[in-house]
Amino acid sequence: MHLTFRQVNYFVAIAEAGSVSRAATRLNISQSTITESLRALEAETGATLFERSSKGVTLTYRGHQFLEHSRRILATVADAGRILRPGPEAVSGSLKLGVTSLVSGYFLADLLARFRRVFPDILVNVVEEDRDTIEDQLVRGELDVALMLVSNLVNQYDLQFETLARSRNHVWLRGGHPLLAQDHVELAALEKEPLIGLSIDEMPRSVETLWTCRLTKPAFSLITSSVEAVRSLVATGAGVAIMPDMTYRSWSLEADRVEARPIKGIESTIDVGMAWRRDAELSEPTQIFLQLCRESRSDQTLDRR
Repeated sequence: MHLTFRQVNYFVAIAEAGSVSRAATRLNISQSTITESLRALEAETGATLFERSSKGVTLTYRGHQFLEHSRRILATVADAGRILRPGPEAVSGSLKLGVTSLVSGYFLADLLARFRRVFPDILVNVVEEDRDTIEDQLVRGELDVALMLVSNLVNQYDLQFETLARSRNHVWLRGGHPLLAQDHVELAALEKEPLIGLSIDEMPRSVETLWTCRLTKPAFSLITSSVEAVRSLVATGAGVAIMPDMTYRSWSLEADRVEARPIKGIESTIDVGMAWRRDAELSEPTQIFLQLCRESRSDQTLDRR
């Protein structure tokens, strides 16, 4: 099997854009070029990586698996270039990093692996806590920086933050659900469905905020701290869920199908970012980590559809 870096790069661009044409626009290349690259990649791997429709493309189960490896390939190549720059191996010290649960599961691993690859002499101590505790520890100087949801940051007077990615809320539905016939789902339609909630990172409060326009609150039939439990429950028809798109994958661990639809009239996002004390004198390891995060920033709103 002979895969090229360009094929991998184009594949990731299509997956993140949800459309061949949008990916071509972002990469500033012709649609025919990226289409031919994808066709050659699928022929070389012997796998169908996307399901095509008039609305765009969605990853297949094998496509999701390949995407995880492809992102690691791109990150590793970028890090190889960084390692060749003069002096990074000379940087040493420590970094006290705070992280909240949801961000830990979807952003921390890759960033931490990249940081440790390039700066092996910087000792990173990671603390996972709820938002209130993380904010308090940042203010008191017990943490240097935190990766967390910054869209619900409370202490914006003492803390400075930057957004790394914005993730829209979508409705998760089992394969074959009648609501999949709609391009956008009305909140009113969800009031008749068992609603499954995610308890971590104040997600119930974020979901409740969506209902303010209806002067009511969502009726959760089940709340769990596990994203995979939400995915499996939705996939097997136990209910529907409103989840940030950064957590979406179209297959449960049991290989049951999960579909996602945008919510009509709802454009709010859940924002992931980094936060630190506003008046802090940032150490060199902290500055380096912030810069690495900025280089990994997604300039587009995360949207799988």
